[in-house]
Amino acid sequence: MADLDSFVTIERGLGPDGRVALVRFDRGDSINALSPEAMRQLRDAARSFEDDIETSVVVLAGNTRAFSAGFDLKDNERKAVAEDGLGALRRSISIGPRMCRAWYEMEQVTIAAIEGFCIGGGVALAVSLDFRVSARGAHFRIPEVDLGLNMSWGSIPRMLQLMGPARTKQAVMLASERIYAEQAYEWGLVEHLAEDGSALTAAMALAGRLAAEPPLPVKMTKMTVNRLSGALDDLASHMDLDQFVLTTTSEDSKEGIAAFLERRRAHFRGR
Repeated sequence: MADLDSFVTIERGLGPDGRVALVRFDRGDSINALSPEAMRQLRDAARSFEDDIETSVVVLAGNTRAFSAGFDLKDNERKAVAEDGLGALRRSISIGPRMCRAWYEMEQVTIAAIEGFCIGGGVALAVSLDFRVSARGAHFRIPEVDLGLNMSWGSIPRMLQLMGPARTKQAVMLASERIYAEQAYEWGLVEHLAEDGSALTAAMALAGRLAAEPPLPVKMTKMTVNRLSGALDDLASHMDLDQFVLTTTSEDSKEGIAAFLERRRAHFRGR
């Protein structure tokens, strides 16, 4: 087992012929939020497989209480960067998209094992993988609009491919509404359901089935499907980072984040 640091561990050599790897992301709390440091670690975990020809499938799991609560709004690094000007803010915000792109571009088949809740940036990360296995008691939510922000990190084109236009709009626009696992399965946001506490076991079983197939044609199939289905992704999302930067400077964003932290209803004015 190799430790990147305290948040991410990688275990290789699992499954048929040792062709499965397990990446665990665990901040040791009940929400498993994505701080900038956590996102750098997850990005580096994905990149660590670039020259790995022995691993065919990678499973990504959060902890038993949460896959991830999304971006950590209380993180001190983000607050400090916000005071350093627009360029520094843009560079800092790019960590999330780079993390998701690193996972999306992996040649290995990737599977998310989801327990508890998967929120905001956690959803963006999960849809960057090839498959999602969700516990039946899990739920999903995309709160960015309620925070006065756009949904970014290249996630909307990926959700669109999975759920279609109307469901994607509903999931993003109705930001306060939970999407429970059964509904997520019906919508196409997740491909497999498992009993609570068994998402990782089910994901590893799926990984084993995939790893038992010939590695090269599996890899070729993944890359071909991704290139065809995502051919217009960059065109569709090339401005979402700058839109995110723009919305963070709005009065509505300041109000939305303040309301979230103060546990009150936000009052938006379109400013």
